[in-house]
Amino acid sequence: MTQKPVALTCGEPAGIGSELAVKAWQRLRETELFFWMGDPAHLPKGAQYQVIEAPKDAAKVMPHALPVLGYNFPEPVRFGVPSPKNAQMIIEILVKAVEFVSLGQAIAMCTLPIHKKALQDGAGFDYPGHTEFLAYLCGAKQPVMLLASPELKVVPATVHIPLSEVPHALVHLDLEEIITITFESLKILFKIADPHLAVSGLNPHAGECGKFGCEDIEIIQPVIAKLQQRGMNVTGPHSADTMFHKTARGKYDAAIAMYHDQALIPIKTLDFDKGVNITLGLPFVRTSPDHGTALDIAGKGKASPVSTIEAIKMASRLGNGND
Repeated sequence: MTQKPVALTCGEPAGIGSELAVKAWQRLRETELFFWMGDPAHLPKGAQYQVIEAPKDAAKVMPHALPVLGYNFPEPVRFGVPSPKNAQMIIEILVKAVEFVSLGQAIAMCTLPIHKKALQDGAGFDYPGHTEFLAYLCGAKQPVMLLASPELKVVPATVHIPLSEVPHALVHLDLEEIITITFESLKILFKIADPHLAVSGLNPHAGECGKFGCEDIEIIQPVIAKLQQRGMNVTGPHSADTMFHKTARGKYDAAIAMYHDQALIPIKTLDFDKGVNITLGLPFVRTSPDHGTALDIAGKGKASPVSTIEAIKMASRLGNGND
């Protein structure tokens, strides 16, 4: 068991987060060390938990109860119905978790899913999601979302924007920096000495020499050429429809996709439960399960904890430099 714990934030109380925290503790209490940050009243009925005063207290509690750093939320939870009145407290917990990892009181942070509209309605949350907010808190200029499973590691260059806006976004985002951060993170976090990266095209068949669009030639190809000149093992732009079968995946350590679904469809198809979201480009390790709040099954005891378990284990491994 690690000497310092992982901070697990509660996310949206009306979702499946509290159930996942308890199920993860039941599976991991003998091998991992973490504490949950949230309102104990939101935990499932009969859950074994113990309130702690500080992260350092988690180790002595973990074997027999879920360590809980308690917060009093203003609104009682109604599973399946997010309350904007709880938004500010959810945000405050995220801020506190960043403080814990920044001060070395926690080895990493793992975030359970938030409900973005509830945060926007209740606290004016002006960020597309966790990734951008955490980057703001620590002053990171270019956060990068890496989705990782035993079958595939993939980065979406653009994330939570309409598909119609992707071509315009690619002109203005720093694709070179995204690829570089991914390359360096694979070396530092995953101990891959010489990472091989495959970059997808935007259009069908990577544009087919401009027949199906010019973005692949005008935007993506020059970035790849520049990185190759710097000695990085980067190839592409590849046709996205042939990048993710078994033989193709064996030729690279991570793929860079141009938009959200281009990246997430293959990894969720290959291994829906074990996918973990890792934010690269931050000064600390942050992971999260690769799913949402699942409001439709919240409070029913049906949620699978596999992705949360993998996210906590990944946070611990990366935070301790053990991957």
